[in-house]
Amino acid sequence: MSGTYYNGNFYVGTSSQEEEVSIEQCCTFRGSFVKLSAKTGKILWQTFMLPDNFGNRGEYAGAAIWGSSPPIDVKRNLVYSATGNLYSAPQNITDCQERQNNQTQVAPTHSDECVEPDNHSDSFLALDLDTGNIKWFHQLGGYDVWFFACNNLSVPDCPPGPNPDADFGEAPMMLTIYVNGTTKDIVAAVQKSGFVWALDRDDGNIIWSTEAGPGGIAGGGTWGAATDEKKVYTNIANSDGKNFTLKPSTRNTTGGGWVAMDATNGQVLWSTADPTNVTVSGPVTVANGVVFGGSTYKEGPVYAMDSKSGEILWSYNTGATVFGGMSVSDGCIYVGHGYRVSFGIFNPNNTAGNTLFAFCIS
Repeated sequence: MSGTYYNGNFYVGTSSQEEEVSIEQCCTFRGSFVKLSAKTGKILWQTFMLPDNFGNRGEYAGAAIWGSSPPIDVKRNLVYSATGNLYSAPQNITDCQERQNNQTQVAPTHSDECVEPDNHSDSFLALDLDTGNIKWFHQLGGYDVWFFACNNLSVPDCPPGPNPDADFGEAPMMLTIYVNGTTKDIVAAVQKSGFVWALDRDDGNIIWSTEAGPGGIAGGGTWGAATDEKKVYTNIANSDGKNFTLKPSTRNTTGGGWVAMDATNGQVLWSTADPTNVTVSGPVTVANGVVFGGSTYKEGPVYAMDSKSGEILWSYNTGATVFGGMSVSDGCIYVGHGYRVSFGIFNPNNTAGNTLFAFCIS
């Protein structure tokens, strides 16, 4: 992920490849958020997202921060971050979830019973710029313990499910909304579960939440949403190929797509399917009433959509999978293509490339 430079310092989260290790090796990594001196690289503060496990397996591990460009709130002297799932949890927590799973009622009586207050996985957090102290946090994933070797929950020695895969694979974004003639400052982000959350910047209270589309092991929403402060826009990768209802219509797709929501209440205003019916893994960009997104399809199409309706206005085949987002500057959009390997594994549906494209209005 990338960090954020502000006032001589660099703010960035930490993540790990430990999620890929074997059952016997998993896990001790704890996600953290760090402030460094941009001049010297000295760590000025580091705030961990989980209690100390003292390097011992079978305790809390995970809560990686892998969203890029955490936003700086100068007015409140805060930086906002969002975290990923647990890799492991203490025995009392997994036992708690086993009890929840064995309950006979449709839903647990206390849905957050297995989430302790110092477990900041799947969470929004506001941290003080000077000290790293957590001003507020909101856990939004519940019990969510997962790593690759336990993708099949029937494997012995794996933690109990369910695994909602409620990572925040992106940093929150700041915006100001207008409701009943008054302004409210909020932060919003999308989970790999497909849920979008908007929280009050003052106290972390939920303003609204919306299911934009289906979740999956690779999203859901991932890598970065966008806003023009009237709407919130996101990709929905739909990596598991589920039925994705293109709200507010009743049409469905099994590929990915893009979704726009009213920034004041989260209502889905439009959903546009990727015409090639594949995953849409890259972040979205909005500028001048146009939403830009790319596709993992082998020909690497990029799309420009009307921000009001979601109608595709223009597209171009770059020749290779587009997994990243697009930058906009001075009448031009910039995009690179090519993505073949994920977690050391070749994806036969993706194509390699090494070209940077610029599309400019003349």
